Amino acid sequence: MCGIVGYIGKGQAAPFLLDGLNKLEYRGYDSAGIAVYDGNNIRVEKTVGRLAALQEKVAGNMPQGSLGIGHTRWATHGRPSDRNAHPHTDCSGDFVIVHNGIIENYLSLKETLIEKGHIFKSETDTEVVVHLLEEVYNGDFESSVREVLRQIEGSYALVFMSKKHPDRLICTKQDNPLVIGLGNGENFIASDIPAIIARTRKTYIVADGELAIVKGDSITVKDRAGNVIDKEIFEVTWNAEAAEKGGYEHFMLKEIHEQPKAVRDTISPRLSKDGSSIVMDELKWDASFLNNIHKVTIVACGTAYNAGLVGKYYIEKLVRIPVEIDIASEFRYRDPIVDDHTLMLVLSQSGETSDTLAALKEAKRLGAKTLAITNVVGSSIAREAAQVLYTWAGPEIAVASTKAYTTQLILLFMLSLYMAGIKGAQSKERIAELIAALEKVPGEISETLEDVEPIKTFAKQYGFNEDVFYIGRSLDYHVSIEGALKLKEISYIHAEAYAAGELKHGTLALIVKGVPVIALATQTDVYEKTLSNIKEVKARDAVVIGIAAKGDTELEKYVDHVIKVPATDTLLIPVLTVVPLQLLAYYAAITRGADVDKPRNLAKSVTVE
Repeated sequence: MCGIVGYIGKGQAAPFLLDGLNKLEYRGYDSAGIAVYDGNNIRVEKTVGRLAALQEKVAGNMPQGSLGIGHTRWATHGRPSDRNAHPHTDCSGDFVIVHNGIIENYLSLKETLIEKGHIFKSETDTEVVVHLLEEVYNGDFESSVREVLRQIEGSYALVFMSKKHPDRLICTKQDNPLVIGLGNGENFIASDIPAIIARTRKTYIVADGELAIVKGDSITVKDRAGNVIDKEIFEVTWNAEAAEKGGYEHFMLKEIHEQPKAVRDTISPRLSKDGSSIVMDELKWDASFLNNIHKVTIVACGTAYNAGLVGKYYIEKLVRIPVEIDIASEFRYRDPIVDDHTLMLVLSQSGETSDTLAALKEAKRLGAKTLAITNVVGSSIAREAAQVLYTWAGPEIAVASTKAYTTQLILLFMLSLYMAGIKGAQSKERIAELIAALEKVPGEISETLEDVEPIKTFAKQYGFNEDVFYIGRSLDYHVSIEGALKLKEISYIHAEAYAAGELKHGTLALIVKGVPVIALATQTDVYEKTLSNIKEVKARDAVVIGIAAKGDTELEKYVDHVIKVPATDTLLIPVLTVVPLQLLAYYAAITRGADVDKPRNLAKSVTVE
């Protein structure tokens, strides 16, 4: 997820671009850049690091001109660096673009363009777009952009600028946000409303497939066929702070609602065109490599560790390789049995978690094959591991992790299917069945987010309890651990998760009248046993909130309240059941007046032991 801005009009472009990027820095902060047309040439200034580094670079020598675009980057292809920062230019310097998203077919396009003599300066997927524009340019800016869009595949918000056509910017989007601000003799383009709210409250919200020709005194929006669209003006009524959060009260709630897109972005580039297999060009493993792996060890901390618990189940169930999982802070101190037949899988949202990085280094010293799953390109863990898979969840601002967890689950599931396909551990029919279910998950998360009123009610009703218990079996138990952690992190309620079958081995002593118990019951192979455990806590007068799949009419007979999620394969339902648990924690924190985005004593990235 990156931030993009554009300006055309009667004023100076650079001040708006820098101010707009400052408002969008929450969308990405590993590099930034601007490009301004000065009347003769396009001047590009960009640098790695936070926006302050770019501001310092241009201080006293600000680019002059009334046409420009800018970008603040969250890396997906190519580590953070000056050369990978946007904007990107073609060979001639006539064209420049900024991009938010992922160009899925960039490698094949890049190979073709290199054969035709194009020289690339970066490692990014984005740069292929501007070289492709140079290649197909026919004198007509708009039709040339349409040809580019015909050839690229993926998700994007794109802004195109050309010194051959200094009277306009062209922008378009597919699956990534884009807004146009309507000014007086000037117009603005941005990823999100915060960038433009200080200049105008009149906007066009660009829809997928629309293409806008933005001039200083006019805006024309067309569909892909070139037909003019009569756009309705959207009047922004939010204040600046609310706009930065997309209208949500907190970043955590915004990030919960970003999960459908984050999951889609993680899935889509890794599916074969016919949808029958998982493609992981980052790995290129073969059967001989996997047959030499006798054990997988997963190491992580906090929420990433909880994702690893689900990952252990996926790998053992689908790939049939034994898996150990360790808390990273414990791994180095137990003399672990790791050798060159071990695949060490480390999980970290930030890629900077100190304990996880130390565990990774120790595993390498012992000869293990290493693979990192992280969200941050060029992070320490990404650089240290032999191979890396990125979740592409985009920046996560709230301390309590939400979309990082769900995208980690998705990537662990896809990795397991990828490994199972290579080893022949699952039939092609079963893999195709699971992929079909996987493709529906983003929509099912959206469905889960549609009705949160019951969850708000439960949070208000039980939010002042000092103890809450979570129970489940199999994958439900692993998800309940994450649910309990979320509640503890942001509401400060004492919450514990237990394997439901363990209740009778001591925990029942804590179940008293009125204590809330969150019971997950989605795993069909242990469903009857879970019902039995629920009856045990109800017999002690607990208040039970059940989580079930739609179509389940049995659970509601034994619980006080029930929350339903879409029915899907039991392997994938953890990605859905965690969403109401995230929301329950969020609204419980609101009920208690806690600081949701910045809970006490916690930091987003733990970079010390």
